[in-house]
Amino acid sequence: YFFKLPSDSFKHLGWCDIEEHDVRGNQLRCPRVREGPSEEELFFRREEHTLKKRKQVTDTEKWEKRLQENWENCAELNLSFQDLGDLYQVENFKRILRRLIRVEKLWLVDNSLTDLSAIRLPRCRELNVNKNHFRSFKQLPKIPQIQHLSLAENNIMTLSGISDFRHTPLESLILKRNPCEFQERYRQLVFSSLPNLKMLDGIPKLPEDCSPPDIRVFYKMCTIL
Repeated sequence: YFFKLPSDSFKHLGWCDIEEHDVRGNQLRCPRVREGPSEEELFFRREEHTLKKRKQVTDTEKWEKRLQENWENCAELNLSFQDLGDLYQVENFKRILRRLIRVEKLWLVDNSLTDLSAIRLPRCRELNVNKNHFRSFKQLPKIPQIQHLSLAENNIMTLSGISDFRHTPLESLILKRNPCEFQERYRQLVFSSLPNLKMLDGIPKLPEDCSPPDIRVFYKMCTIL
C-alpha cells in the first residue's frame, strides 16, 4: 500500500510499507536521512556488490554533472553574492574558478573572498571583485591579460604589489573605498607604477598625475615679497 506523507515538504512523495516494521507511512512526521552502511559492514554482510554499484552510479553522476557545467568554455560569468559561509563552499567555489580557462569577463562581487593567489585566469580581460576582503594585490588571481580591474570596497592597505600588473594591458583600475586611497600622492604613485594605465577610479589620467612631486609642491607655494 502507498500512503501520502503528511509533511508539506514530502506531500508529493509516496511511502511504501517495509516488511517486518510496524511504522506506517501515515505515522511518519519527521523523516530523517541516515548514513548508509560502511564498506566494512557491507563486507561482513557479503553485500560488497551493493557498494560497488553505488560508487559506479556516483562516479557517473559526477561525470555527467561535470559535462553539464562546462566551465572550461565559459566566456562571461557572474558568480556574485554566493554567501560562501562554509569551507566546503569556498573550496568548491575555487574548484570552479580553476576551470575557467577561457573566461574573459568575470564578476565575483560580495563573496567574502580573501585569497585567490592560487587561481589563474589566463584570458580574463575584465574582473570585478568589489566588496570582498582582499588586503593585498598579492592575493588576487593571476590575470596576465587583464584590462579592467575593479577592487572597490576591499581592505587593501598599501600599494605594495601593484607593480605586478606593470606588464599587463591594464587600462582601467578602481580602488575606491580602500584604505590605500588615503595614502599621500595616491594617484601619482599608482600611475608611476602602472605607466600604461589610462583611468583610475573612473577619472582619466591627468597631467598632474604625472608631475614630479617637487614640481607639484612648487605650484602650490605662494611667495610674498
